This record gives sequence, C-alpha cells and structure tokens, in this order.
Amino acid sequence: MIKRKAEKKLRQLSGSFPAVAVIGPRQAGKTMLVRKVFSNKPYVLLENPEARLFAEEDPLGFLAQFPKGAIFDEVQKVPHLFSYLQGILDDKNKPGLFILTGSQNFLLMEKITQSLAGRIAILKLLPLTIEELSSANIDFDNYEEYLFRGMYPRLYDKHIAPEDLYSNYVQTYIERDLRELKNVHNLSTFHMFIRMCAQRTGQILNLSSLADDCGITHNTAKEWISLLEMSFIVFRLERYYKNFNKRLIKMPKLYFLDSGLASYLAGIRDAGQLKTHPLKGPLFESFIMSEFVKYGYNRGQGIGLYFWRDKMGHEIDCISEGFPNPIPIEIKSGRTITADYFKNITYWCDLAGIDRGGSYIVYGGIKNQKRLNGHIVGFKDCLDAVQGKESESRCDEK
Repeated sequence: MIKRKAEKKLRQLSGSFPAVAVIGPRQAGKTMLVRKVFSNKPYVLLENPEARLFAEEDPLGFLAQFPKGAIFDEVQKVPHLFSYLQGILDDKNKPGLFILTGSQNFLLMEKITQSLAGRIAILKLLPLTIEELSSANIDFDNYEEYLFRGMYPRLYDKHIAPEDLYSNYVQTYIERDLRELKNVHNLSTFHMFIRMCAQRTGQILNLSSLADDCGITHNTAKEWISLLEMSFIVFRLERYYKNFNKRLIKMPKLYFLDSGLASYLAGIRDAGQLKTHPLKGPLFESFIMSEFVKYGYNRGQGIGLYFWRDKMGHEIDCISEGFPNPIPIEIKSGRTITADYFKNITYWCDLAGIDRGGSYIVYGGIKNQKRLNGHIVGFKDCLDAVQGKESESRCDEK
C-alpha cells in the first residue's frame, strides 16, 4: 500500500472527535486508508444490499452490532442513519468511535450538517500526490507521464492501463452515481458536457459559452458544474479579492482534480501525444494546481488559493495566501526558463508593492534556482511554492 500523507491528520482527528468522515472521489483510496488506520474496527460497506437493507429497516438494531464503533463505507447510501448516530455519539462521547466514508459530497455534507455538526471532523482525500508516489519508488522524470496516467491509486496498485481505468470510471460515475443526483436527465448530453469541460481545464470558465456548445441552458450548465465539483471531479479557482484599482476578470478558472481523467476525456490515449498537444499547458497547470489542493486537504486545511487577471491580459496563475505577504506563482509547462516567465510576476509584485524575491515559477523541468526576481522550482518540488520555502534538493544557485 502506498502510504498516504493524510494518514497523520486522520489519526489526529480520530483522537479528538467522536466520528470522522473521509470524503473524496471514487477510487481515491478512502477505503484502503481507513481500513489500514482502523484495522481493529468492523468494516461495513453500505453499498452491499443486505447491509443497506438492515440499516434502513432497523437502524437501532444495525448500530447495536457495533458497541465499540465501526467503519461505514459509502454511508450516504443510508441517509437516515445519521440521526441515530447522533444519539450514540452523544451518549458514548468517545473519540474515534465511528469512521465514515463517502464519495458524494453533496449528500454526505447535507446529512452531516443536519445531524452531526460539532460531533464529526471531515477529511477530504484526493488521489495520490507526486510525493506519495515517490515514497513508493514510483517516479517519472517526464511530466507527460503524470499528466497522461493521472494519480488514482489503482493505476499503480493494480497496474491497470489508464484507458481501461478511466473508461470504466466514466461509465460507472455516469451510470451509477449521477443517476442518484438531481438535474441529470439526458446522460448522453451530460457525457458530452464533461468532455467539453475537460477541453477547458486550466481556462476561464465561461458558463454561457459552455452551455451553448453543449446545447443546454446556462442554468443547467451551472448546476452540472456544481455536481462535478461536489463529486470531486473539478474545482473552481476564484479570482483574488484585491483588484489594485484594475478592472479584473470576474469569472473563475476551471480545473480537473486529476489530469489523467481530463486527458482521457479530451481524447488523449498516449503520453507521447502530449508533447505537441494544445492542451499540454492547461493540463500541466491543472496537475500542479491539484497538487496544491491536495497539500491543503491532506493536512485538513482550506486551500487559500486564487488567481488574478486584469482586462489587459496580465495574469498570475495562482496566488497563495501567505504571511506576511501573498505568494504569486506562475505555472509554465516549458522545460527551459525564459525571461518572459517573469513578466507577469514583475508586473503584479510592483502593483501589489511586495518584494519579487518571494515569488515562484513552477516549470516543467527539475532544476531549482534562486534568482533576484524569485524562485524557480521544478514540477516535482512544486509544493515549495505554496509553502513559500526554498528548495534544497535539485538546487542550482544563480
């Protein structure tokens, strides 16, 4: 099993809260993680018809089987179970009693808010990180391999071909999960919609344009984006809240949380295609942004990430909240550093009145440098940027 960075936070939360919910997309490794950490607890998969029927028809009898707690996997399948859990958690008041997992953020969070607020901690788990793969001696010098393969654990634990995994993933996600959620009546149109979203990863999200291309209404596009976001397929990066008296783009940027899934949906069937593919840059940006998001989630923190773009075309790909100053980060898929990489960084830092030396360029190479205008870090050390630290490995001072 590949050791997960979220394990430390999961153990910490279970020592403080009566229940912990681990939520995230399907096949992100939630079940494997909780069964490893809580190997002494009974495990119940509530997608199993027999277990689900028992929990639905006799919730008190079902819960009475587990006086010392249990792991309930895909717990959103039995939503009224939460009300009965509330009483048990209050009566026993012991930390780490029940561990819940779920892959439908909307349904799970709705029930947690209604019944278990204050009694449960929430940990979001996304697919693997570069660091986690490296710890298992899985390493690619060519970033196109990461973009094409993606980071879902089964690709590496079971050695499944990316096309086979993602073909099954899309079919399962559409046919099983989304049938249970509202506002998806035409599955073929929705299938086209998520493919069009993949073509827009790393770009400004214009819902009107997306709706027109898919032949749906603006409101439907908005609802479907929310469904994808609630299911941990995509996330929206909001604009930075300070405008510095400039007219700014108001729409968010759209990113897929896994570049392998986005590559599959965009019709990419080989890592070699990415060397000249027009989506290479946006997919690389999505890949790095997802690493930033995972860094926050694995530590039980919010992401605190934004982007900035004015009407004149000046843009900072990512601004990370830092102390005492925000950290501007540019993301470039090229492997050779050029002076143009610093152009927007210089403009923004001068506008914000902060030292350029605290800025970062994350690029497609692996050599790290410290320059007067900021830090340059290779994609494998991209987390140095959101942490605001200097890379010690692969360092070449200039």
